[in-house]
Amino acid sequence: MAGDLERGADELEKFSRRVSAIVGELQKDVTAALKTDTNEVTRTSLGVGIPFAEADGFFAEYARIQTALVGLSKSLEGQVEMLRIGVHAANVGYDNVEEDLRLQFYSIKSRLNKERDTAIEEQKQKQSGAPAQPDAQVQHTDDSPTDLG
Repeated sequence: MAGDLERGADELEKFSRRVSAIVGELQKDVTAALKTDTNEVTRTSLGVGIPFAEADGFFAEYARIQTALVGLSKSLEGQVEMLRIGVHAANVGYDNVEEDLRLQFYSIKSRLNKERDTAIEEQKQKQSGAPAQPDAQVQHTDDSPTDLG
């Protein structure tokens, strides 16, 4: 059985390396696409001093998508880092994981949970038509550092 765990940990390491390589490529592509100095679209790029509702709509959607892509990239980066720490814990055993890695894991987990809860709350508010309340947050109790999962 211990041999199965070692093979499992090796497979997780391989998977983690493959995911990291793919994410690295995606991050390079996204970073290149989001460089504001070369690809920035401003409202003035679409005309100045003239009423142009389509341009206003395009610019608003462009800004929304760019913000979403940056957020998605950060979220994915955090999830991959959690996976890396989890693979390390599976490889060396939870009791042998350094305290700083445990803290990093829970910090990332807490941030991702908060981002998810905020997104869920915003979606609920959109669906109900109620104004957004930035202070409304769902509290999680599953962030205790007793387990990496």
